[in-house]
Amino acid sequence: MAVTNKTVPYYKADAPVRGTQSFVHTLSSCWSRPSLTGLEVLWRWVYGVPALLVLWALGRRVLAEHTAGTYELSVLGLNRALVNDPVGSLTADPMGVVAKFEGAAGLVLPDFLRIAVWLAPLLVAVWIVVSSIGRTVVLRRADSALKPRVLTLMLLQVIRLAALAGSFWVWFSGIQLAARVAVIGPMAAGQEPNLLLYCAISIVTTLGLFVLWGGVSWFFSIAPLLAMLQGLGVAGSLKAALRLGSLKSKLVEINLVMGIVKIGLIVLGMVFSATPLPFQTVTTPGFLACWWAGVTVLYLVGSDFFHVARLVAYLNLWRGHEEEISLRDK
Repeated sequence: MAVTNKTVPYYKADAPVRGTQSFVHTLSSCWSRPSLTGLEVLWRWVYGVPALLVLWALGRRVLAEHTAGTYELSVLGLNRALVNDPVGSLTADPMGVVAKFEGAAGLVLPDFLRIAVWLAPLLVAVWIVVSSIGRTVVLRRADSALKPRVLTLMLLQVIRLAALAGSFWVWFSGIQLAARVAVIGPMAAGQEPNLLLYCAISIVTTLGLFVLWGGVSWFFSIAPLLAMLQGLGVAGSLKAALRLGSLKSKLVEINLVMGIVKIGLIVLGMVFSATPLPFQTVTTPGFLACWWAGVTVLYLVGSDFFHVARLVAYLNLWRGHEEEISLRDK
């Protein structure tokens, strides 16, 4: 595939701006180059669509085994009223609904875990390969001067996934702690569970870790870019990512803004998904399925666009940083 020498313009070193100001300019530039987002969407869907089809097929097979091929969830203890209105059922009898889901999960979870033992490592390995190749193509489309470092990107992706898995473990541990403090403890003492406290601890834990990850994950995003910019290996790119000086604050700023954008996209997706619900008496299940599928696609494309914009913003900030150092040396 032919690449272009055109790079997204960045602000000159003699006109210093905050990271978010340059990011707004980058958004406009990326919008004018839809091929960048198109390539990002392409490589993600090349992986995602087959992965979802495999998960769907295996999930149906497990459910078929436990429902004698009928796929009736009532066989697992989930009655039709609960399936049709889970939110209403949860509001009316939260503990009863949790007990029903726990019972259903106990029936099918062993089979899903046996599948996950071999499927999860396979999906992760394929993701590492596809994402490294796809990210290389996108970045070289943004700037053809970048050097392909696919193997280095694969190893850096392993490090990033390990850190992400660690953050999820911390989050899950926090949710478990909230359950022990607000639900299990009071119930063991013969008291009513404090669901308000449970939700409060869960929300604070989730948002706190979300902000923390936004403040440190720039390191895992800039390292692959530095590997392609300077032709570095894994150790060299990680060291270079720690020696960015004043550039770090701008990277953190952009990363935190991206976190806010992510939350905004999720909220918009929820709002648009709920839009047809007031008219559910005149809408058909087919229409609702198509509507929700369309909202999901728009969310994914929007998320991919901002992923590309963040990478291009990092690239532009680095180019501006290099120019600033060059002028200072002169």
